[in-house]
Amino acid sequence: MAEATAHELRIKRIYEQEEPDDGFRVLIDRLWPRGISKDRADLDEWDKEQVAPSSDLRKWFGHDPEKFPEFEERFWNELDERDDAQAFAQEIADHLKTGNVTLLFGAKDTEHNNAVALKTWLERQWAK
Repeated sequence: MAEATAHELRIKRIYEQEEPDDGFRVLIDRLWPRGISKDRADLDEWDKEQVAPSSDLRKWFGHDPEKFPEFEERFWNELDERDDAQAFAQEIADHLKTGNVTLLFGAKDTEHNNAVALKTWLERQWAK
């Protein structure tokens, strides 16, 4: 897969203020974040099926930082098995040719969440 270059792939809590340099904004959580209206979210896309962890994996993880390394591995395996995740990787690479892309998530922990894991997976896909 072609490497995405020229612009930046970012991750950001959906509760943070939208900024012009966010570029293409994609919510990557399976569940809609509490307290956020669709107007306030100002999304370009919501990919709850393509690239969100399975419900079972999400429940198992429970946002426990100690489980994060195993969560990442399991999540990457899920993504590797989904054709639509590969299509998402190509779509994001295409968007990055013309502007930034921001992966939005709802978790409070900004270091141990599905957006961090997805960003790493995407970067690995593009490096292949």
